[in-house]
Amino acid sequence: MLEVIDKGSNSQVHPVPLLFVHGGWHAAWCWDDHFLDFFADAGYRAVAMSLRGHGTSPTPKPLHRVCIDDYLDDVRSVADALSDSAGHPVLIGHSLGGYTIQRYLEDRTAPAAVLVGSLPPSGVLGAALRVWRRRPQMTVKSFNDPTLVRFLSSAKLAREYLFCKDTPEAIVQSCWDRAGPESIRAAMTDPMFRRVKTQQVTTPMLVLGATHDGFVSTRAVRATARAYRTEPEFFPMGHNMMLEPGWTAVAERIHRWLQTRDLR
Repeated sequence: MLEVIDKGSNSQVHPVPLLFVHGGWHAAWCWDDHFLDFFADAGYRAVAMSLRGHGTSPTPKPLHRVCIDDYLDDVRSVADALSDSAGHPVLIGHSLGGYTIQRYLEDRTAPAAVLVGSLPPSGVLGAALRVWRRRPQMTVKSFNDPTLVRFLSSAKLAREYLFCKDTPEAIVQSCWDRAGPESIRAAMTDPMFRRVKTQQVTTPMLVLGATHDGFVSTRAVRATARAYRTEPEFFPMGHNMMLEPGWTAVAERIHRWLQTRDLR
């Protein structure tokens, strides 16, 4: 029984639901702060899920043994449940969640997909090297932690990786208070050695990035956009684009783009 936060309802204008998939250390709550209400108010059914071992979603095995295939099963199960009543959902993924939905789309289709500060199809190596260059000793210690909690062991580190330097402290603290452990296998090992088979992905993509992202570089975002034959769009914010003070601009851009798609 995965945690699902479900707001709004389908309408003739927006007939298919939106399924939001969080990134590492986060859960459905990261979309519930702003995005779910925004899209519900705009006439969508907006659904955020917590992958196993995150939020209140249980995991039948220790978190450090959870892999990307497990996360793919989670996304499939929620997407299938939504499809039974409302059609295939639009997928919106952040960070590791973006990589997960890219993998999902290798053998499935969706009306559309949005990548928000997503890991690129090449995986996590580039982001890992960025972190290594800034904090090599901490990186070594963190990689020896099967739940990767040392990466976000303080609100200061949360700001460095997830937010802009000017983000109000209350926002950073609120995120850090709710952040949880992450599977090193799912977040590091699997995306390190498995590229997305982009030639098999046919779903239209909107690729959004942040100019002050502490994890995913603008270069990686551009590479993602090239892989899906589109152009990236950037916002002056940090990695957590759905929680930064400029989140409204991101949500509005997604809304405008979805209005140009035939989602029926």
